[in-house]
Formats: sequence, structure tokens, C-alpha cells
Amino acid sequence: MSVIYIVLPLAIIIASAAVLAFIWAVRRGEFDDLDTPPLRMLFDDDDAVPPKR
Repeated sequence: MSVIYIVLPLAIIIASAAVLAFIWAVRRGEFDDLDTPPLRMLFDDDDAVPPKR
């Protein structure tokens, strides 16, 4: 029963850190454009630059 005094505060700290990381990512705009990155690979150029001699 005494382990709950260690695990509960630890779980609250980890959950708070996850929520803060999510809020930080949202404010930085990490989730603004969710459609373009999957489509970007379709439009990549396959033209390789020839090696210099």
C-alpha cells in the first residue's frame, strides 16, 4: 500500500509532462499542416545530381 505514495505522484508528473509537451507542440505549429507531408513524397524529384569528377 505504501507504493501508491510513490507511484501516484510519479504518474501525475509524467502525465503533466505529456500534456505540457503537447501544448508546447501545438503552440509551435507542429500540427498545422497534416495533409501536405504525406503527399510531399509523391512529388519528390528523382533527378539525381551527377557526381563531380
